[in-house]
Amino acid sequence: MAERGLPWEAGQDRREYLIRTLSNRGEIRALLQPQREHAAYALAQLEPGLFERTRWFTAEGRSGYGVVVHSRGGLGDATVVLGDPEAAAAILSIEPGPARSYLTCKEEHLDAVSDVYKISNSHPMLRMVVDTDTFKPQEVVSTVRLLGIDIRRINQLYGSDGHPTYYESGHIEGGVYQGVNIGGRLVAIAGTHVVSPQERIAVVGNVFTHPRQRGQGYATAATSAATKTLLEHCDTVVLTVDPRNAPAVAAYQRLGYRDAGEIVEAIARRHDSAVLKATARRFLARLRGRQRGKAIVSVRL
Repeated sequence: MAERGLPWEAGQDRREYLIRTLSNRGEIRALLQPQREHAAYALAQLEPGLFERTRWFTAEGRSGYGVVVHSRGGLGDATVVLGDPEAAAAILSIEPGPARSYLTCKEEHLDAVSDVYKISNSHPMLRMVVDTDTFKPQEVVSTVRLLGIDIRRINQLYGSDGHPTYYESGHIEGGVYQGVNIGGRLVAIAGTHVVSPQERIAVVGNVFTHPRQRGQGYATAATSAATKTLLEHCDTVVLTVDPRNAPAVAAYQRLGYRDAGEIVEAIARRHDSAVLKATARRFLARLRGRQRGKAIVSVRL
């Protein structure tokens, strides 16, 4: 990653990036569609009710374009970084985002992100995708659609490994959650991180089986049921899985999910100095780009 300098720093070897705030759904959609599988979470943020809680930025320069979205949701803040790493770095240098965020990016973006955030719990993950043409249901056991009224049982299940969770009924009602009951007890669950009927895309997640019930295909059945429900109104359904978890990868492959490449998921905590630096950089960038109605960030090579 190139070293990024402030706009007023000396030196002639540099590239400039024009940074804009985006507010038009159509323009954002056009930028994200070429990388639909990797941009799934970001695309879903265009959904009415979610879009109003997002901030979008794009940077364009000779090396390409980048997109950064900062979003606020019921389970916390999230940041998605897409496109050219240097362009993304230019955005983050003046728009660093929230103090703590759940980050999704590619490995090539980590240098840029590390300038602004302290990264922890970083995991290379396999992005997998399925559609109606490839989906193969696995109905090894009956499943039930879970609703907000089931929230107590859901939190009990997620907390059965010793890590309590605090989902609320609204999280369940706003997504698609399917469960497996054995002996009257909820033992497996699969849900969603985000669903966008408007963009016809969804991200499956929160797949979990009670520790004493693992290895019996219950999570696969729940994921199959959730995927089937989502594909009734979505063209694309994605999930992420640890590529080292061979049984899980194989289970998703049996459902028709295919490899769409690697991404990185991590916890990002903003450096204490990032806001002060960004404020100064943003002022200078807007000053330089005032005649063009954009911010101009200079990147030292």
